[in-house]
Amino acid sequence: MTLRISEIFGPTVQGEGALIGEPTVFVRAGGCDYRCSWCDSLHAVESQFRHAWAAMQPEEVWAEVERLSGGQPLTVSLSGGNPAIQDFDPLIALGNRAGYRFACETQGSVARGWFAALDTLVLSPKPPSSGESPDWAAFEACLAAAGDEPEVVMKIVVFDGADLAWARQTAARYPDLPLYLQPGNPESDPSVPVDQAEATARLDWLVAEVLGSGWFRPRILPQLHVLLWGNKRGV
Repeated sequence: MTLRISEIFGPTVQGEGALIGEPTVFVRAGGCDYRCSWCDSLHAVESQFRHAWAAMQPEEVWAEVERLSGGQPLTVSLSGGNPAIQDFDPLIALGNRAGYRFACETQGSVARGWFAALDTLVLSPKPPSSGESPDWAAFEACLAAAGDEPEVVMKIVVFDGADLAWARQTAARYPDLPLYLQPGNPESDPSVPVDQAEATARLDWLVAEVLGSGWFRPRILPQLHVLLWGNKRGV
């Protein structure tokens, strides 16, 4: 079985969501069933970049994870693109035998049996600013596939007031899921420096809007990797 891999990098820290700050090796899958307007990983999404994706066996991917981590168990994050369009079950099995933990981030559009083998499943439905519309039946199939095994959380990126209103409606739809909100990053070009003052202002706006409305359920987080490294890849 071959996996399409855009990049493997780390150890670095998880930059967002429930595992923010956690030492992590990232396995970024190539390919996605969405085309979000503000995607910050187009190199793992668009077919024009397919020539740069590596066709790797799970054992080859695992060898690189072990090399990068020095054989010391940590968290491996499956990201993309959308990693759920591929079969990562054999890779997770290899890692679990060595004591590694696995997390996956996906928009919740494709359910996989291997979700139940994860330690953390981050479901990140895309708000109106993305130009995509979630399939809630598929999202609920993802919840069913995960079952009671991994920690399942929901993370929503917020760019504007419409996104925030949508996030609140979506949170009400799934009241039992731990909820994380983060401001979006409108700049995806890795060669363009991030305006740190603007990034801080977006976070300040989100905090003020959420708390000012009396909504105390979500955890509001920055994109730590953007604050530290801007749009650089591989960190």
